Amino acid sequence: MEDYKNASKHIVVLAFPFGTHAAPLLNIIHQLSDACPNTIFSFLSTQQSNNSSFPNKFHKIKPFNVRDGLPEGYIYRGDPNEPVEYFLKATPGNFIEAIGAVVAETGKPIDCLITDAFYAFGGDIADELNIPWVVLWTAAPRTLFVHAETDFIRQLVGINGSQDKSLDFFPDFSGIRVSDLPGGVTFGDLDAPMAAMLYKMGLELSRATAIAANSFEDVDNKVVNMLKLKFNMFLNVGPFNLVSSVSSFTIDDSHCCLDWLSKHKPSSVVYISFGSVATPLPHELEALSEALEESEFPFLWSFKGNPEKQLPPGFLERTRSRGKIVPWAPQQKILQHPSVGVFVSHGGWNSILDSIVGGVPMIFRPFYGDQILNTRTVEVVWGFGLGLEGGTLTKEGTKKALKLILCSEQGKKMREKIGIQRERAYTAVKPKGSSVENFKTLVKLVSDI
Repeated sequence: MEDYKNASKHIVVLAFPFGTHAAPLLNIIHQLSDACPNTIFSFLSTQQSNNSSFPNKFHKIKPFNVRDGLPEGYIYRGDPNEPVEYFLKATPGNFIEAIGAVVAETGKPIDCLITDAFYAFGGDIADELNIPWVVLWTAAPRTLFVHAETDFIRQLVGINGSQDKSLDFFPDFSGIRVSDLPGGVTFGDLDAPMAAMLYKMGLELSRATAIAANSFEDVDNKVVNMLKLKFNMFLNVGPFNLVSSVSSFTIDDSHCCLDWLSKHKPSSVVYISFGSVATPLPHELEALSEALEESEFPFLWSFKGNPEKQLPPGFLERTRSRGKIVPWAPQQKILQHPSVGVFVSHGGWNSILDSIVGGVPMIFRPFYGDQILNTRTVEVVWGFGLGLEGGTLTKEGTKKALKLILCSEQGKKMREKIGIQRERAYTAVKPKGSSVENFKTLVKLVSDI
């Protein structure tokens, strides 16, 4: 514990250990640790999350494990919601226990609490300790705005009412419908653990000293300005795929994806990835495979599972000359490769940021959470992507979308639009750019504690 003895400040970080939450939080903590001398960070998450988040040791960031809430002898049966619900039942008690253990073990009191924005209870812990509470929002600004305005939205559109009603009572939301909102805002099980957590988050975040976000000022300017009016200090400090000093440690191209891409023409390759959690249903995988085979575009597919068993018989052999399927791919680098012309995605925010940085239009097959709202925003507000007809993968719908983006004038216009967003993202992270200046504000806040 020598590092703790030598540190003048001790900041405790509470991570949400599911999906792509812990990694962005660790990214910003790593940046803060570089910018804040004599400050040490205790990073609290589950053992499984910490094992994957800390392949390398960081001098001033120390991982500590919290209880995951799983029953003894628990066996995962394929439902990704189940471990999340067990974990949420264990909060905030598991974090309070861990914080006490960290202070006892290190002998260092806590000067600031940084948490994932999901943890509304962070405000109570910070108040109890009389310290600042800083949160990180890892998704799109528009999604945060929706959760912060849930009560107002419910007043105007009701609960489980018309799905086609527009949210035109908000600026720049006329193209957004009730059906595009995340489940739990106005429809679905409003008392489900995730829905309840997000609702409480929307009510409590105004207590935070500052909210840092993995986005940039001009990505959704009107919404960002509304968030700035709503919260004490709303700071866009991303996109992390341009400013992160951690992601470079984990770039792995052991499957030679970049060499393979270099053999293809500019803007000709279809890149496919549905993230680390969701997988399309078997009939959708079949439809996508058939669309790829019949359209004859070259494709690179980051496939979670067993393609030999899950894809149509003979598909791999028939498409071997122009298709490449890998279990993992360096997505950021792939989307920045000039041969990639379209990204077929689930619509997660990190994937959208990767696409913006690469300047690659998108086709969406959203599954849950914020992905439907992201899809609709990119399609009707920003104009550089397409949601599939009916929201699912069909052979004809996928073929139509691929041809539109790769072969039509409309697809060319999409590339131009996302190119403008790309320029804005790069401008934000240049010296004196908005994200750089916002990060300086965050560093000053942490340093002046």
